[in-house]
Amino acid sequence: MYNAIRLNETLVTRARAAAEAIADDIQRHIEEHTTDSSERATLRLLGVAGVNDIDVPLVNVVIEQARELLPGGVTRPFVDLMIRTGKSAQEVAEGVAAGALALDEVPAEHRAAAELRAAELATQGVARIDAVRRRREELVAACGEALKPYVYVIVATGNIYEDAAQAQAAARAGADVIAVIRTTAQSLLDYVPYGKTTEGFGGTYATQENFRLMRAALDEVGAELGRYIRLCNYASGLCMPEIATMGALERLDMMLNDSMYGIIFRNINMQRTFVDQYLSRLINARAGIIINTGEDNYLTTADAFEKGYTVVSSDFINEAFALRANLEPWQIGLGHAFEINPATPDQVVYQIADAQLIRQLFPEYPLKYMPPTKYMPGDIFQGHIIDGMFNFTGIFTGQEIMLLGMLTEALHTPLLQDRYVSIKNAKYVFESCRHLADEVEFRSGGIIEKRADDVLTRAAEQLEHVQRIGLFKALEDGEFADVKRDPRGGRGFEGVFKTRDDYFNPFFAALREGRRSGPPTGPAPGESVRASQEVAS
Repeated sequence: MYNAIRLNETLVTRARAAAEAIADDIQRHIEEHTTDSSERATLRLLGVAGVNDIDVPLVNVVIEQARELLPGGVTRPFVDLMIRTGKSAQEVAEGVAAGALALDEVPAEHRAAAELRAAELATQGVARIDAVRRRREELVAACGEALKPYVYVIVATGNIYEDAAQAQAAARAGADVIAVIRTTAQSLLDYVPYGKTTEGFGGTYATQENFRLMRAALDEVGAELGRYIRLCNYASGLCMPEIATMGALERLDMMLNDSMYGIIFRNINMQRTFVDQYLSRLINARAGIIINTGEDNYLTTADAFEKGYTVVSSDFINEAFALRANLEPWQIGLGHAFEINPATPDQVVYQIADAQLIRQLFPEYPLKYMPPTKYMPGDIFQGHIIDGMFNFTGIFTGQEIMLLGMLTEALHTPLLQDRYVSIKNAKYVFESCRHLADEVEFRSGGIIEKRADDVLTRAAEQLEHVQRIGLFKALEDGEFADVKRDPRGGRGFEGVFKTRDDYFNPFFAALREGRRSGPPTGPAPGESVRASQEVAS
């Protein structure tokens, strides 16, 4: 257990109350709207998959042909068509795509039957997610969990088979979480590509088949090593709830899932993405997936020393959104980063203050701590030392998800040996400093306490300002990351629909029912190697 900074609890209460009010305001918007991608996710949850004869995803084809029906939701007319034709969800989607079937408003006398059948199908769809979650729990119970903080590294070759090979090598070197970086600009695509892919730029396409292949590779190496290896990808951008659905069905363990990041750094329309985020987080909550948020990126466009308080503000807002979407505390991986300019006197002291503050504000959450990138030098030796100080700050302040820095961050996409050296650095620092925080106290009135108080004060003041003007206006004004966004601009605004009073989607209720609590647990790492091999086989 770490020692604590003395915090002004009145400021904490003010900040959390303002964030709750901000989230409540956006939640009203969410409940009055639906989107293209939320309706497509609903079809995927019903069992629709695949593409048409020109490789357009069937869910896109169906939704495009049903746009006038979306204010009432696609579920009722789609299920009514299933009942009338006696066909499965997949067969109906294929028929609509071929022009042989057409969706239409459901007559009043048929509504009750359509809604009853849709509720049954929603229960079945959620049961598929529950079964995948149980499988994870079985594997973790057999293999055991890694000792935290999780060692988190990325792969990004563009070729899923190369990614799998690199991921297995990283796991053997000591990685606990593998994140597959998406190909550049996939977040701006208003569809999810289909099938396995071997070409990408700066990353690999997020597809359901790619998820399946990488999950199989990590299960294989996890059985070999006797510990469960977690898989991470991105449920963000224009297809948040669809990718969350795919991740839930293919047993991903973590997903980058944050509308604020999409709005600010990908110019995704804010009115759309908050609606999509809610459904995607309900799915992640049900699937037992840990979400990660993207506040670390704020410090790549704004100064980390002067604007560090914006990270804290956004963490409070993301906490409020996450709790409204049924996510348990152990699933809420709020983000922050080690990004103060290394030339700043006492840089590491200030980094410790910021990290310790966030750890204490959110004590139950598996915080995701990001490495230095903005000021990483071309000098690989200096970069390696800076990464070491990041690792030190992380273990000293009790961070739980450590995305490792690479000594070649400023030069090229990391190679296998770069990851090996990075993991070796982290493992040394984590083990040599594991209980250091138990042995020290923070000086009253010292640099760390004063910095934490200043950041918290400014965060509370910012949150109260955002509460007064509304989050849409705050994003328009550039309150976060010094980036301004138009509430009616950005990608995807044309895919937002005001819902009618009779809007119907039974998946919202089905995902909330039978809410489960607690992370998967198992024996200590390395304790049940034989059992893990038996389960995996």
